[in-house]
Amino acid sequence: MGHRLSKIYTRTGDDGSTGLGDGTRTPKDSARVAAYGSVDELNSVLGLLLAAPGVPAGMAAELTRIQHTLFDLGGELCIPGTALIEQSDIDWLERTLDAHNADLPPLKDFILPGGGPAAAACHLARTVCRRAEREVVTLARHETVRAEALRYLNRLSDLLFVLARVLARASGAGEVLWQRQQRRD
Repeated sequence: MGHRLSKIYTRTGDDGSTGLGDGTRTPKDSARVAAYGSVDELNSVLGLLLAAPGVPAGMAAELTRIQHTLFDLGGELCIPGTALIEQSDIDWLERTLDAHNADLPPLKDFILPGGGPAAAACHLARTVCRRAEREVVTLARHETVRAEALRYLNRLSDLLFVLARVLARASGAGEVLWQRQQRRD
């Protein structure tokens, strides 16, 4: 394992730059920092979801595995040229998504975020995941980004949508369906 932080502040970022994992410095508002920063934010929102009541133990284990993989993804984005996300990570997301989706009824309406605290937190994680994906796409326009990183985030947002549906149904609150007419009443 690398160096442990014993001193949290270094003052090296006071000029608006930050150190990447390979030791180079880059502006704090660069596309790379935005991308791995949103992945870090997504990991934090998953922590919030895990702290919400009503997350089944099996799903909690899956979300914890995702958190570890997101930490790897952040490392891949923070260290140019590093490859940490594998096709097997994407395959696992797809299998997990299919398993959770198997018992859900087909969608006939749009779903609004809600459905209880855990489902709402899961919807929040889904939207942060989509932003992280957009920021990785932006980074990929300027620098090399492995396709696995983009595929992982795309599949993860799909899984989080399905998990939000599962959590809303399990909570008893049910899914909140969008109703066009309601906004006019």
